[in-house]
Amino acid sequence: MFQRLLIALAALPLAAAAQAPAPAAPTTYVEGKHYELIDPPVQTADPTKVEVTEVFSYGCPACAGYAPTFKKLVAKLPPNTVVTYVPASFNTAEKWPLFQRAYYAALALGVADKAHGDIFPAVWGDDAPLKVFDRRTNKPVELTLEDVAKFYEKYGVKSADFVATANSFSVNTKMKKADAYLKATQVASTPTLVVNGKYRLNSKELGSWEALDDLVLFLVKKESAAK
Repeated sequence: MFQRLLIALAALPLAAAAQAPAPAAPTTYVEGKHYELIDPPVQTADPTKVEVTEVFSYGCPACAGYAPTFKKLVAKLPPNTVVTYVPASFNTAEKWPLFQRAYYAALALGVADKAHGDIFPAVWGDDAPLKVFDRRTNKPVELTLEDVAKFYEKYGVKSADFVATANSFSVNTKMKKADAYLKATQVASTPTLVVNGKYRLNSKELGSWEALDDLVLFLVKKESAAK
């Protein structure tokens, strides 16, 4: 079942979600339906800011579809907001542990922000250099850390340095913290947004990516008023 779903999603263009007309956002957001209260809340890095966290994976086709919409949301967030990313690792079929390691290596090397927008097309686009599934053969691709390191060379990082950083104690620690964050926030799918360590949003109940973004803005305003 999962493999058939993966094939169907991989066959879609990345802009497909943006082409379909978006259903209207709910007029009232309901706790327990549109979002869940995280109890106890997860501590954020800066208590003076409202934190918006995207739990994602470069190996997740739904995350690839949502990426353009999330980019627009980030541009609309108020100045008192900080955006963070937590890469998930719970889907080994799509190489999520590998992409989690790669994200933290890129972050440590200072190129995560530069590369972020380019990774999804590199994984899910036609003839993608980092693809995890070959649509022509209907088989998974054995992507390696060395393959990913070679891709990051275009951002000025030597392949050997990337591999060494990716296998470092620091990156291993960050991966464990990311897994602990997912457990604490009870995130079980991607993309999932968490607002200020308190609210886990339920995209399935919202009907569209635009409605999800609208709920983020609603909760950010709510948290801003409480500070």
